[in-house]
Amino acid sequence: MADKRIGVAAMGGDSRTVVARIQHLEELGIEAAWLTSGGAGPDALTTFAAAAAVTDRILMGTSIIPTYPRHPIVAVAQTQVVAQMAPGRFRLGLGPSHKVSIEPMFGIEHNAPLTNLREYIQVVKQLLWEGQVDYDGTQYHGHGSLPGAPAPDVPVMASALRRRSFRLCGEVADGAISWVCPGQYLRDVALPEMQRGAAIGGRDVPPLIAHAPVCVHENAEEVREAARSQLANYPRSPFYQEMFAASGHPEARESAWSDGMIEDVVLSGDEETVAGRLRELFDWGATEILAHPISAGGDSQASVERSLNLIATVGQGL
Repeated sequence: MADKRIGVAAMGGDSRTVVARIQHLEELGIEAAWLTSGGAGPDALTTFAAAAAVTDRILMGTSIIPTYPRHPIVAVAQTQVVAQMAPGRFRLGLGPSHKVSIEPMFGIEHNAPLTNLREYIQVVKQLLWEGQVDYDGTQYHGHGSLPGAPAPDVPVMASALRRRSFRLCGEVADGAISWVCPGQYLRDVALPEMQRGAAIGGRDVPPLIAHAPVCVHENAEEVREAARSQLANYPRSPFYQEMFAASGHPEARESAWSDGMIEDVVLSGDEETVAGRLRELFDWGATEILAHPISAGGDSQASVERSLNLIATVGQGL
């Protein structure tokens, strides 16, 4: 079993702001920083290369790099830079994203996403870990070798939302990265599927990284208002709606956050309450928590800082 830790989603603002935020997380003693990447926004791998040059200890991970717009050999070429700048500190998270995001923006057909992800991981692992790849699949072909040393110390993780994706992660990935999944769903659905996948692959169950919005704030109504504003897109997506329905919230199909959904997903309350809910996620089987600070109340910066301080304190006590 991997060591338990709590990392933080570091997105938001331009690249200088994000790099400065990663430095601040390291100063607080937070163990890991995570960045998403997609569309025409700042690239996470490029940002982490810059952050690697000005940090010493903090782990870095992508959550996630969408597969369809970027050939796996290109992803390996970029990953090498971060791995060389920050040896032993980088985790590569990959995922197929969603049809409604990929097809309109890139004009790429988003078909058989789990096949796409499986093949992508195979090409990346061969080239990144072994230094050479010769692969011909249904969606990807990869032939080439690294000019320098391989990087077998870079875990190759993947996004997971529904049963089959968690099973795939159990079979072939070095970790499953969830997103806004209630803890009970991770315990009752995700982990059993990861165990099934691991049995198929004849391997140990890989880590489960549980994405968890965190808001250390006592006013429940302000927390709900903040969550509905800052996490608005998720109930609008059919994929997330079905995940929420499977977790006991069929009302998600109405394309909005219910109070019950927010209660199950957002870890909120005072320091003691949130600390207890973070520990509960570990008790339910999470290996690592990817905390996503939600700001509530009149002072956004102070609200986020309060959550970060609590996250650092709990993480250092694991």
